[in-house]
Amino acid sequence: MKPKAALKIAVDILMTLGLLFLMGYQFWGDVAHEWVGAGMFLLFLLHHILNGNWYKSLLKGRYTPSRIFQIIVDLLVFLAMIGLMVSGIMLSNHVFSFLNIHGGMSFARLTHMVVSHWGFVLMALHLGLHWGMFMGLIRKALKLRQTSHVRKILLPVLGAGIAIYGLVVFIQRDLLTYMLLQTQFVFLDFGESIPFFYLDYLAMMGTFIFLAYSVSALLRKIQTKKRKCTQNFIIS
Repeated sequence: MKPKAALKIAVDILMTLGLLFLMGYQFWGDVAHEWVGAGMFLLFLLHHILNGNWYKSLLKGRYTPSRIFQIIVDLLVFLAMIGLMVSGIMLSNHVFSFLNIHGGMSFARLTHMVVSHWGFVLMALHLGLHWGMFMGLIRKALKLRQTSHVRKILLPVLGAGIAIYGLVVFIQRDLLTYMLLQTQFVFLDFGESIPFFYLDYLAMMGTFIFLAYSVSALLRKIQTKKRKCTQNFIIS
């Protein structure tokens, strides 16, 4: 693997771990939350620098349904991250306290609450759009053949199981309430088991990874089928 590709994967993994850490605010407190949030901002910038060619390609090639879906998700992730960074800096009591920002705290708090949950979902969708690459690395590491039962049956069944569990947890934890601003406060259970909290959030992330991966694969399949039909019509 080329160094740049390895660095991209490392950055994505660190951003995923950082995102999960930040969702457990109640376990780690203000200082750790702010420093990890600042680190996420730097990783976000590095991620876009490493993927600069993506911007150059925006005006090139065909805009298939799959590509449009990916661009929409990527754009929403970008907006969510900007919202998180701005509101986080405004709320900062430690890392960015030297800026002496006053006023707009109520708006910043609500924005941070809403955008953090949207950001969690959108980043999982973003990962799902590139999940084929990660699965390729896993298959290569495990040396799974194209016809392997593990690859054809076990992995899809396992993914679907995680997605279903994550959906149940998503409903139970009522994340949609925060995403739609139906409440102005986040319920934090300070006595909750840390391992089970992160197990639930990993499962929810798995739900949206599975969803994005499946939708993207379906759109590509429809596009391929449509192209074949067009070619057959031209030939006939």
